[in-house]
Amino acid sequence: MITFSNVSAPKKLFKSTHVSSLVHIFAPALDSTSCLTTILQLLALSIETQSLRLSLQSHARCHHLGVTQHQRIAQKLIFSYGYFEHPADARLVFDSLLVKNLHICNTLLSGYGKNQLFLESLEIFREMCRFYILPSADEFTFSVMLKSAGEFGDVFVGEMVHGRGLKDGLLLDTVVGNSLMYMYCRCGSFKDSMKMFDEMPHRNACSWNSVIAGYAKLGLEKQEKASDYFSLWDFAKGMQAEGLKYDAFTISTLLPLCGGDLKSDINDRFDYGRELHCYIVRNGLDSSSRFGDEVHLGCCLIDMYSKNSKIYEAKMVFDRLKYKNVFSWTAMINGYVLHKNYDEAFLHFREMQWGARIEPSKVSIVTILPACSSFTGLMGGKQIHGFSVRRGMNNESSLCNALIDMYSKCGSLHYSRLVFEHECIDKDAISWSSMIFGYGLHGQGQQATMLFDEMLQNGIKPDTTVVVGVLSACCRSGLFNEGIRIYESFVNNCDVEPTMEMCACMVDLLSSSGQFDRALNFIKTMPVEPGPSIWGALMSASALHGNSHMADLAYKSLVQIEPENSSNYIGLSNVYASLKRWDTVAKLRMMMKERGLRKSPGCSWININSKTHSFLVADKSHPRSDSIYTILDQLVSTMKLSHYIPDFVYLVEIIE
Repeated sequence: MITFSNVSAPKKLFKSTHVSSLVHIFAPALDSTSCLTTILQLLALSIETQSLRLSLQSHARCHHLGVTQHQRIAQKLIFSYGYFEHPADARLVFDSLLVKNLHICNTLLSGYGKNQLFLESLEIFREMCRFYILPSADEFTFSVMLKSAGEFGDVFVGEMVHGRGLKDGLLLDTVVGNSLMYMYCRCGSFKDSMKMFDEMPHRNACSWNSVIAGYAKLGLEKQEKASDYFSLWDFAKGMQAEGLKYDAFTISTLLPLCGGDLKSDINDRFDYGRELHCYIVRNGLDSSSRFGDEVHLGCCLIDMYSKNSKIYEAKMVFDRLKYKNVFSWTAMINGYVLHKNYDEAFLHFREMQWGARIEPSKVSIVTILPACSSFTGLMGGKQIHGFSVRRGMNNESSLCNALIDMYSKCGSLHYSRLVFEHECIDKDAISWSSMIFGYGLHGQGQQATMLFDEMLQNGIKPDTTVVVGVLSACCRSGLFNEGIRIYESFVNNCDVEPTMEMCACMVDLLSSSGQFDRALNFIKTMPVEPGPSIWGALMSASALHGNSHMADLAYKSLVQIEPENSSNYIGLSNVYASLKRWDTVAKLRMMMKERGLRKSPGCSWININSKTHSFLVADKSHPRSDSIYTILDQLVSTMKLSHYIPDFVYLVEIIE
């Protein structure tokens, strides 16, 4: 008689035998007294090996043996069907039971939650609260329902569950309290979450993590008031004050907040990130026995260092990872792209495939595509596009959006349109805005406005990004009336507050058409405080039209906002150079020299025979620089023979 309790050979057989045939192999055992244990282990094996077929065969064997009413087997079957995203089959098993205990009801609720069937889980919960047919709800039931309410974003149902738990006296349970905080955070009620936290008699690490994650999700750390941001770190320190240690979840939640996104406190934020890194090393979290924790923390550290322009430190973290999966490789590639080191980004993209034998994911491809538009050109982008087609990922919305943007920036608007029309099946607002931006980039403002009107006709509500895209296209193409119409329609009809980017487009549109007084009145009356983009647009148009008065006004405002930005001085210097005001040009140059400001040199790329060559202004590092400068001298001589007189404005930029 063969049983699982005294046989070790079948476990070795799992490696060489298809799991779907195991039911037939163990058929003799299933007729023995250990049949229940055997079926339970087969169902557990089906989940471990991701085999729905084995679960179905085990269910069929249960019918054959007449054990479908057994509580543990029924619970395991319901769990399996929920895990394999077959909630209807799980409900059939549930309805077939003559007696339903609390564990079976909770298992079905959990399966509904995993499959996002919120209304069905709410129906079961109501039956459990009536005490008629189903057993009464316990702490686990309330935790599952609160989590489902949070995932569904229904704060009204969450409050009802909260009230019922208060009536039944279950809110003293720590797990239920944590689920309540999670629900309120997911629904955007952070104050209610904090109130629940303050009222909890017993708190564990999950309680603190719920509040920290909710704080991070709602973006309170990005508000302008520094006190709002630093209160998060004060709160996190309170966790240690209660004798609780940070775990991997705590640190992975805090690390993304340490990126260099806020100019006011970049150094402070980076210091917090380094402290968290030290905590990881000191407590051995970087060598955790759990594979997922080490990789996830490594990815968060790579991202944190990359956002703070510490690409060398990010590479050190990457190299020290014991295990590297697609997520860690993608994080490192993204770091190089953020750092504009596109050569290393492509080297790692190739090494991931050929050296580590790891296939890129959709996120990996979306990450590397911006480097194609800036570095490798159209050929590299086409190769990555072909890879996505072969892997069947080319219909994903996020990938299609990245492809549209890449083709537009590589100068192939035709391919952008093909991707938009034929491959982008589910078009979102980003898809439309990417295509509109592409038209604007190529000076086809009329096509951009037509596409914008088509988007409105399809019932898609435009966001500020789309409006900025179409306004920018109108600016590039000189479509003054169309730009005014779209702006006024969006602001007046949609009742939306204009953003800084929208106002900058309007200033550019008005001033480029020579209406400087109207542009200045718009700046004075617009609802947002004018920033560098506003005054920069005015100064560029002033240079174009030779309006030195407006250029002076824009310059003074720019220098006041950004006193260390050399581009402001260079722009105004070019304006005065075009007006032959050399004394003012000399004063500006002297001011830049005194402040130690230098213009970042321009850089260009060219791809020849699959090799990319980069050039800086006055650069002689290229191995063929002598030949290149010889050809340039010949071109200059030819231009002089043709009586071509270069514009002094551009000579000033070259000298810089």
